[in-house]
Amino acid sequence: MLKMAVLLSGSGRTLDNFHERIAAGSLRAKIKVVLSNVADALGLEKARNYGYPAFHAQGNEAINAVLADFNVDIICLAGYLKLYVPPEKLRRAVLNIHPSLIPAFCGDGFYGSRVHRAVKARGCLVSGCTVHFANEAYDEGPIVVQRCVALTDQDTVDDIAAKVFAAECEAFPEALNRVDELGVKYFWNKVV
Repeated sequence: MLKMAVLLSGSGRTLDNFHERIAAGSLRAKIKVVLSNVADALGLEKARNYGYPAFHAQGNEAINAVLADFNVDIICLAGYLKLYVPPEKLRRAVLNIHPSLIPAFCGDGFYGSRVHRAVKARGCLVSGCTVHFANEAYDEGPIVVQRCVALTDQDTVDDIAAKVFAAECEAFPEALNRVDELGVKYFWNKVV
């Protein structure tokens, strides 16, 4: 069972998903701590209501100082909108979810609705999400799970976002269960 830290910057929708799936028994993990770089993030309030230790911490040093007090083996970036540098012992144990099929529409500056607007502008027929390990560059670590969604010409940016988020709700827990089953090293060893 994975012991998770969750980093977020906003509403905590992914935290909601984790919490519900852990309660249902379909996600083999335990949330040990939730952190946000935004003091009044709704996700922090939700975390406290769920009974998780929740902290506001800005910057890698402050986040890592809080994490030092918790026994975690995986850090999940759940809508965390900064480049995160973990403590050395967790350097390869940071999972991120990105709202596109990497390597398309990813990298510095591609997040949230910016991705979906770019997908719409390009006239893509599919989009999706990618759960991957994070490293020191945006969206370049080993891929764990990808989910594809079909698009239509009539889909708005909001429609695309809703379809992709529904896929994210399936993909992130699936990725965590795969990491729990196969181990972190498996994914880093499979990339060239």
